[in-house]
Amino acid sequence: MKKQRVLVLVREGHEPPESIEGLTDDEIAPWKAEFDVVSTLKERGHTVRALGVYDDIGPIRSTLAEYEPNITFMLLEEFHGVVVYDHAIVSYLELMRQPYTGCNPRGLLLSRDKALSKKIMTYHRIPTPRFAVFPRARKVKRPTKLSYPLIVKSVLEDASLGISQASIVTNDEALAERVRFVHAHTSSDAIAEEYVDGRELYVSVLGDSRLTVLPPWEMLFTKMPDTVRPIATAKVKWDTKYQEKHGIDTQVADLTPEQIARITKLSKRVYRALNMSGYGRMDLRLREDGKIFVLEANANPNIEYGEDFAESAEKAGIGYGALLEKIIGLGLRYRAAWKV
Repeated sequence: MKKQRVLVLVREGHEPPESIEGLTDDEIAPWKAEFDVVSTLKERGHTVRALGVYDDIGPIRSTLAEYEPNITFMLLEEFHGVVVYDHAIVSYLELMRQPYTGCNPRGLLLSRDKALSKKIMTYHRIPTPRFAVFPRARKVKRPTKLSYPLIVKSVLEDASLGISQASIVTNDEALAERVRFVHAHTSSDAIAEEYVDGRELYVSVLGDSRLTVLPPWEMLFTKMPDTVRPIATAKVKWDTKYQEKHGIDTQVADLTPEQIARITKLSKRVYRALNMSGYGRMDLRLREDGKIFVLEANANPNIEYGEDFAESAEKAGIGYGALLEKIIGLGLRYRAAWKV
């Protein structure tokens, strides 16, 4: 790839240092993805500058004018602490006629909203668990079509925020209590969907019009007691001691060619139905009877070195540096409205 001048947008305070020598894993963890992207792109000869942003877009405008990047690498997942505002930053980049990596504004908006994305998937006959939304300041009343057990989560938050074993409920009283918990702790509406017992699969997708589906990855719960549901709670995803204790790991999924073909086709359908671009990840459940359900779609998922997306790409023969350059290439070629 031709060497590029890259601006990397990160959350303020997550600007990576030049070196991680002498730092512990816990110290590195908050900005590891940012460090991996910046350091790898520099190693491959690109000119890179990281810019921390929190609640002011002024620095973005001034840096675009002064630095004149060929592309902006979008690692900013929120604005002013609100996760759904990332699409507004990408919209601003489009208004500034600035190429960027990752998903376009519409795809970000649709995929971030779990209720809206599920409605679109339902319209397209994409299998997803039945669900209901419980707005704040409204009485919690379960629709009769919704059967227990249910899993309750925020309609907007990601990274399993607010999800624990208590998120799975089996009666109306527990449902009401958990919905109130979500309202209070995430300041968002709650969504309850029918719990699907099965294998937890993650499918990474690269592309805009032509899509590449990477090898499916699976989360394993090898030491979980029978009394605990195998779901990706916040502890499961982020607590390393909990992971070690319960044998939680991710690896390439052991699937038949027929299953892989179905999952590949389904993942492409979701990606296109939600108008996604750049790169994304589909969270699926494979039931024992072979039926596949789409739990949600994630635009701009975590791409730090060693995480599922990068590992899946590695399995497909795409090294980490090559993966980042593919993402940059997609961003440079993306036909935003201002290019047409």
